[in-house]
Amino acid sequence: MRVQGDRWLPDPASFAEDRERLWGDFYVDSEVGRLRSVLMHRPGPELDLVAGQGFQDHLYDAPIDPERFRRQFDGLCETYARLGVEVQFVEGQLQDRPNAVYMRDLYTMTPEGAILARPATRQRRGEERAVAANLARLGVPILKTVNGAGTYEGSNVVWLDRQTCLLGTSSRTNPAGAEQVERELRGLGVEDVLPVAVPYGQIHVDGFISPVDRRRLVAAPWLLTWDLRQALLARGFELIVQEDLDEVGGLGTNFVTVAPGEVVMAEGFPTTLALLRSHGVEAHLVAMDEILRGGGSVHCCTGFLRRDPI
Repeated sequence: MRVQGDRWLPDPASFAEDRERLWGDFYVDSEVGRLRSVLMHRPGPELDLVAGQGFQDHLYDAPIDPERFRRQFDGLCETYARLGVEVQFVEGQLQDRPNAVYMRDLYTMTPEGAILARPATRQRRGEERAVAANLARLGVPILKTVNGAGTYEGSNVVWLDRQTCLLGTSSRTNPAGAEQVERELRGLGVEDVLPVAVPYGQIHVDGFISPVDRRRLVAAPWLLTWDLRQALLARGFELIVQEDLDEVGGLGTNFVTVAPGEVVMAEGFPTTLALLRSHGVEAHLVAMDEILRGGGSVHCCTGFLRRDPI
């Protein structure tokens, strides 16, 4: 009979301690820590589906020029590379999903792995399968796949710091999905999950709340509830108020912070640019007007893989 001895005892190391050694070099606990690597989908022949009639069937606002769309996407990737951000690309995505370029919706990265989305719309459901395969290829564990009656899109979580997240419910993230995501976040040690009721006419939290450094957020006051404003101020966050709803609605604040006080944002939003510069934020501008026709901008196109901890 074999008797268990000391050499059979379990290793007490946490998953976080084993993460990089056994899995991969990924980590996200904010929207503002120095951005090191991202996952993106370079659009292919699926763009032909939205180049003419039928674009509305795929959730686009207008027909697009596929080649110009791709050039603008490549320009965004080149900007990231110039800023020292490693760009990984999804392989094997479905060929009839022109929205798959909007990577942010398809998962949320955490300090220990990815929470995989379950898109709310029939036009997008299934994109997450290829994303899951590519995350696994890169050594990123899937901590949770939203399931059952839940729907969830990654743009409805905004990391404020290691202990604090915003979690929105909307037409794209229902209460059942949000409950699953909150349970996972709390299991990772997030102490403060602030609920956000996303207003009608918006679909994601990142459409109207955008961190620019450790304690400053760009926010649209007309879309922010009083209770959420008070909760953010009570936790020491400063709100940089963007009152131009045309630019907010046009996704002018849908930028990516690549380091505290430094962002990549779309051209064509002068009041947002002036607001950021007046608060000492450096902005790198990229052409995105073709990509905006699908209802997404810089932040929507970017899946985070690794940021420096804050």
